[in-house]
Amino acid sequence: MFDNLTDRLSGAVRKLTGKSSLTENNIQDALSEVRRALLEADVALPVVKDFIDRVSSRALGQEISKSLTPGQELIKIVQAELELTMGSSNAALELKTSPPAVILMAGLQGAGKTTTVAKLARLLKEESKKSVLVVSADIHRPAAIQQLQTLASDVGVSFFPSEIDKSPTEIVNAALNEAKRKFADVLIVDTAGRLAIDEEMMHEIKQIHERLNPIETLFVVDAMSGQDAAITAKAFDDALPLTGVVLTKADGDARGGAALSVRHITGKPIKFIGMGEKTDALEPFYPDRIASRILGMGDVLSLIEEVEKKVDKRKAEKLAKKIKKGKGFDLEDFKEQLKQMQNMGGMSNVMEKMPGLGALPAGAANMVDDSQFRRMEAIINSMTMRERNNPDVLNGSRKRRITQGSGTQIQDLNRLLKQHKQMQKVMKKMKGGKLANMMRGLGGMQGQSASGLPPFSGGKTPRF
Repeated sequence: MFDNLTDRLSGAVRKLTGKSSLTENNIQDALSEVRRALLEADVALPVVKDFIDRVSSRALGQEISKSLTPGQELIKIVQAELELTMGSSNAALELKTSPPAVILMAGLQGAGKTTTVAKLARLLKEESKKSVLVVSADIHRPAAIQQLQTLASDVGVSFFPSEIDKSPTEIVNAALNEAKRKFADVLIVDTAGRLAIDEEMMHEIKQIHERLNPIETLFVVDAMSGQDAAITAKAFDDALPLTGVVLTKADGDARGGAALSVRHITGKPIKFIGMGEKTDALEPFYPDRIASRILGMGDVLSLIEEVEKKVDKRKAEKLAKKIKKGKGFDLEDFKEQLKQMQNMGGMSNVMEKMPGLGALPAGAANMVDDSQFRRMEAIINSMTMRERNNPDVLNGSRKRRITQGSGTQIQDLNRLLKQHKQMQKVMKKMKGGKLANMMRGLGGMQGQSASGLPPFSGGKTPRF
């Protein structure tokens, strides 16, 4: 996410390398790069102009800390203005009302509304401990109703069946009565979308809104649509009293124009950001954290929260006890670590949130091939339990059997064994809880990541 913008902003900062202070001339040179970066990121022109004016004014004002280098000064200002542009703080859902609290989802077809309904339902159920009922008012696409029913079952929330021979207002009215009867805390309503804004769609959703009087009306928009996202959001905001925006498919958006334009143009906060197709891939939108990611400074808080939610604590504690007792770190343990990494969205997702990413070569994060985790797992799955517990027994014939069974090559297996050996060395330093020794071990791996994967070398990452 935001890879192109991150690269270009890093280039703007590099223009100030070797300068002793910020002057009108060098700040304008750097801001020319920032302006180009924002325009290439498909940020709306009024947003770019306002942003550049604010950064320029602050950079040449009295707010500069003399203890910082010019590059650091610019980053500090740009980060503060990015946060301001995107909303300065997270805007949480407003659910303080007599239950059920109604959330109405609006947006164009293909934006990911139905999937977002399921993601939001799961988030409210698991993190806020709310009982949720979902309903689809999209009588124009029976497949959308079926999709929501399937997703509701997957995330474990109640689904109200829609009858396509009834009007959308009749459907939502019946769903509201059902939510009251079942004492549901929240009712989430999925509405019909179109390929473009039209009067029929707006009239239909206005009627639904009038009937339900929802406490939250969220506009769901595809982040990859760039500044068009902000224009569409403005059109919906003119027709409906929107309370917030949900950006979807942000994991596939290398530009970031939507995130930087929507709040400025609509005045409505971005409340959530979708970072993948899975039903757990919805995050609250924190402008400060996103600004940090855009500037290549990582997002440690989100990474910690992700670890808390997605890493199996029971298995992690079991491994920690095993290591503390001095027992070996075998290939079965290694496989479990690979699974945990995949649960967190893969190495590229973790790297994006790690501080210092901006210092990597341009595009380096994109060169990490997460499919290697699945192939490494396939290799281990092709081994017997004895081989996993004691890789030293692997001779030529065993290696041939394993690679044939996993569809890989001998060199792939040898690379896996080498990485496992490196992980074993790190784990040995953890025996007895010697964290300092472990950190020294990591530092001595010459750029190895904590997963044992090879470092970047000559701009290339080894792949399976």
